[in-house]
Amino acid sequence: MKVAVVGATGLVGTKMLQVLAERNFPVTELIPVASEKSIGKEVEFKGKKYKIVSATDAIAARPAVALFSAGGSTSLEWAPKFAAAGITVIDNSSAWRMDPTKKLVVPELNADVLTREDKIIANPNCSTIQMVVALNPLHKRYHIKRIVVSTYQSVTGTGVKAVAQLHNERKGIQGEMAYKYPIDLNAIPQIDVFLENGYTKEEMKMVNETRKIMRDNDIRVTATTVRIPVMGGHSEAVNVEFENDFDVNEVRALLSHAPGIIVIDDPAAQQYPMPRNSHEKDEVFVGRLRRDESQPNTLNMWVVSDNLRKGAATNAIQIAEYLLGKNLL
Repeated sequence: MKVAVVGATGLVGTKMLQVLAERNFPVTELIPVASEKSIGKEVEFKGKKYKIVSATDAIAARPAVALFSAGGSTSLEWAPKFAAAGITVIDNSSAWRMDPTKKLVVPELNADVLTREDKIIANPNCSTIQMVVALNPLHKRYHIKRIVVSTYQSVTGTGVKAVAQLHNERKGIQGEMAYKYPIDLNAIPQIDVFLENGYTKEEMKMVNETRKIMRDNDIRVTATTVRIPVMGGHSEAVNVEFENDFDVNEVRALLSHAPGIIVIDDPAAQQYPMPRNSHEKDEVFVGRLRRDESQPNTLNMWVVSDNLRKGAATNAIQIAEYLLGKNLL
């Protein structure tokens, strides 16, 4: 089982290597790929060093699967070349997510759509993944009509440069800026670029990807995405309106028994999910479950997950595990 990791030196690529090792994915040979300036350098995996190679050399090595986390332009250029060589690509960028010919997969929800013919599989946006994992069991039971979501997203979602900016600001050091504004002691209500409708790309990703993954174009979604000075995970305030009424205790039970979810919901003891809970964990954490008293059949919930793990690396590797388990690789 040869496995290529394209973008192996980035935050998500590094996390992919870590998660592959932790989950004991049966890697017989690792093929790390990065930009030209990194070729020849080494990465460590399970105590062994592997030299970084070019994308061309990686294709020639014929891995069974290639985990991509190198940005949209790299994916658009190279994923079809890997796929043409018979290599299954699981891509973490936004390049293929809304392509009608490509599957957009969160294994807990819709891995059943995958076939042997799917050679480029899209990994959803981190914010979308954690929200749909939390909402799917409730959608099955009560049927979602509308979602209003506000996100509070970690700087790790931007990358190494943003993490450095936060650390520099905390130390009072002038350095390279990942954001237009300071991030420490601040909240920036812009993630990605603004579109003509006044929403950002990140917000519209959540709208469009949610419908595609949940296989329901009638779900109405509106999002506001905010960057905050946090490491370890993204948080979301989700207000969801259902067609059918619900009992909050039943909601709690449904979520508690759903795969990939941990419920932390005890207001009397001030117990609720926080990014600290999710850091280096693969689960989606849900709490602050309460009825919206302003309109019928509507629930408020708070959803937290490690954006580098379930929001990126872990979800991609879970897709690979599913393919392997179903003999689709």
